[in-house]
Amino acid sequence: MRLLLLAGLFACAGVVQAAAPVDIAAFVKRDSFDQIKISPNGDYYAASVPGEDNSVLIIVRRADNKPMGGFGIGKNTYISDFAWVNPQRVVFGTARKFGSLDNPQLTGNLYAMNADGTGKDILVGQDVNVMSTGTHIQTKKTEMVAAFLLDDLPADDRNVLISVSGFSGDSFNRVEKMDVYNGRRMPVARSPVRNSDYVTDVDGMVRFAYGFETNNDHKLFYRAKANADWTSTADWREINDEDSTAHVEMPLGFSADGNIAYLEVEQASGPNSIVAFDTRDQTRKTVLRDDDSDPVAIIRSMGTSYPAPVGVFIDDGKPRTQFFDDASPEARLYRSLEAAFPGNLVEITSKTADGKLALVRVSSDRDSGQFYLFDTVNKKADYLLAPRQWQDPATMSEQRPFAFKARDGRVLHGFLTIPHGSDGKHLPTVVVPHGGPFFVADRWGFDTETQLLATAGYAVLQVNFRGSSGHGRDFTQAGARQWGRALQDDITDATHWAVEQGFADPARVCIYGASYGGYAALMGVAREPSLYRCAAGYVGVYDLPLMFQKGDVRTSDSGKAYLRDWIGDPAQLAAISPVNLAARIKSPVFLAAGGEDERAPIAHSERMEKALRAAGVPVETLYFRTEGHGFYTDEHRIAFYKQLLAFLDRNIGGGAAATGAVGDAAH
Repeated sequence: MRLLLLAGLFACAGVVQAAAPVDIAAFVKRDSFDQIKISPNGDYYAASVPGEDNSVLIIVRRADNKPMGGFGIGKNTYISDFAWVNPQRVVFGTARKFGSLDNPQLTGNLYAMNADGTGKDILVGQDVNVMSTGTHIQTKKTEMVAAFLLDDLPADDRNVLISVSGFSGDSFNRVEKMDVYNGRRMPVARSPVRNSDYVTDVDGMVRFAYGFETNNDHKLFYRAKANADWTSTADWREINDEDSTAHVEMPLGFSADGNIAYLEVEQASGPNSIVAFDTRDQTRKTVLRDDDSDPVAIIRSMGTSYPAPVGVFIDDGKPRTQFFDDASPEARLYRSLEAAFPGNLVEITSKTADGKLALVRVSSDRDSGQFYLFDTVNKKADYLLAPRQWQDPATMSEQRPFAFKARDGRVLHGFLTIPHGSDGKHLPTVVVPHGGPFFVADRWGFDTETQLLATAGYAVLQVNFRGSSGHGRDFTQAGARQWGRALQDDITDATHWAVEQGFADPARVCIYGASYGGYAALMGVAREPSLYRCAAGYVGVYDLPLMFQKGDVRTSDSGKAYLRDWIGDPAQLAAISPVNLAARIKSPVFLAAGGEDERAPIAHSERMEKALRAAGVPVETLYFRTEGHGFYTDEHRIAFYKQLLAFLDRNIGGGAAATGAVGDAAH
C-alpha cells in the first residue's frame, strides 16, 4: 500500500487548504517521505517512507513511476539513511526507538537491496545473527559490531568503505572494505583517536581521522598517500590537538585533483573559516570566511565521481551560499536556481553520476520543501513531489531573522515568527529557548511546532543565546557553566527586546521549551516572575545535581567530562536548579515528561511538580510512562499539544481553538 501511496505522490501536485481552527493532527502528521535520492544512472528513485512505528525503503522507476520493491523490518525499526552504491543497489542503515530520545537511535546495522526489490540482505551489524523478517535475508555468523557507510567508492560497484566499532562508549574504531552483495569485509585502516570519523580522498584512501578522547579533547590526524600498511596507526601524523591549540579542525574532503584538502577551522574569535591544506607541502591558505556566521553545510561538485567540496551554506539569518570560486560550474548553477526560486533555500540533494540530472529541494520558513527534477543541460526544472502536500505554504507564518545586543554588548541572533494575517504588533508571545543548549541552534526554515503555535495566534520568539553554534568557537564557549546565568540573561534580554520593539504584548508573554529549554522556561519564571505569565517545560531537567546521578549522559567518560566542563560542579548547581526555586515562581506551570526518558529522567519533572505544589504554584502535568525524551506516538503528541495550547490560551490567550482526535491518555 505504501508503495502505491508514494508513487501516487509523483503524479499529484495539488495542496490542501489548512483547516481552521487549529488542526493539531495536520501539524503532528509525519512527512510523506523522509529522504528521496535519484540513482546514479537516473533510472530510479529511492525513498524512505515513515509510519508511526516504523519506516520502509521503497524504489520507484523514474520512467513510469512504477514501484519496484520495498524493504521494511517491522515495528519500531526505521530507515536512518541510505545510498545508491551502484546503479542497481542501495545500502541503508536502520534505527530503533530505545526510549532515551524522541527520535529513533542508530542501530549500526547495514542492509542492501537491488533496484528491482530482489537481493534483500543484512550485511553487517548487531542483528546479523538474529534476523528473522520473512525476507530472503541470510544469517551470517560474525562479531557483533556497529557499522556505518563511509564511502560508496563510485569507481567500484562491488565494494564500499564502512566505519566499524564495538558498542562500548569512547571506543577506537576502524575502517573496512565491504562487499555489498555478500557482506564480506577486510580491514583498511585503524584510527589513532577515539570516537573517530574519517575522510577519504579521490582514490578511496583513508587520509584523515578525527575524533575526541574521553576528556572531549578533539584531535585531527593526517597521513600522506603512500605504499604503507593501511591497517597500522604508525603513519598517522597529528596536525591539530584542541588541548594545545584551543581550537578544533575538521576535514571536509579533497579537491578533484587530490592535491588540496579542505578543513573547517575554528578561530580564536569570530566565525570558522575554510582552509585549503596543500597535501604536497602542508601549507595552508584561507579560502572562505564569513564576517558573522559559520559554514553549516558543504556544497559538493557536480558531474564528477568524487564529491569535492566547492562551497558552503552560511546561516546568516536566512541561509545563503558562498563558493570557493564564484566562476565554478556549481556556483553558476546555484545562482541560476536561486534566481528561479527567489526567497527560498535551494539545495541539490542528490544527482546522477554524470551530473546531468539532480534532485533539488526548494524550501522556506513557510514551506517544508518541494522537490524538483532539474535537467542541468537543458536548464529545466520539473516539479516532482512535496513531503507535506496537505499544508498550504500560503497559510503559514513568516519567520523573521533579527539581531540585537545583550546587556554585556554581545550580539545575539534569533527569529521572530509572526502569525499569518496579523499586523505583527503587541502580540501574545511564546518565548521558545532551544534544547542542547550547546552546539545546536535555531535555524531559519519550516518548523512544525513553531507554525502550530503561530497558527494558534502566538508570535514565537527564538534566540540563539551564547553557547549555541553558528557564530564561532568563542560564542559557544561563552556559554560554558552559564546555565541559569548568562544563558538565561540572553533569553531575558531577547524577551525585553521583543517587548520594546512592539512585537510582544508585555502582559501576554509565556516561556516554553523542551529538554534544556524546559530548564530555561522554569528558570525564566523563577528569575523573572513579572516578565512571564506562564511557563511550560517538556522533558526538562530541573534538578542539575541529579544529572550527575541519573540519565545517560553520565554513563561514558566523555559524558562525565561534558557535565563537568559545560554544566559545572554539582556541589554548586543546587542554587541554579528550578526545583529549589519554586517559592519564587508566581505563574502557572505545565510539565510534560516520559517515563522511559534516559536523557532527562522523569524524576526531574516529578520533583519539580512536588516543589511547585508545596509552594502553592498552580501546576498541571502530562506524563506518558511509555515515552522517552520527547513524545513519539501521534496520539501522545496530539494530546500534548492540545493541552499545551489550552494552557497557553488560559494564560495569554492566542484566540484560536484546537482540534485533533485524542485517545485516552495514560497520565
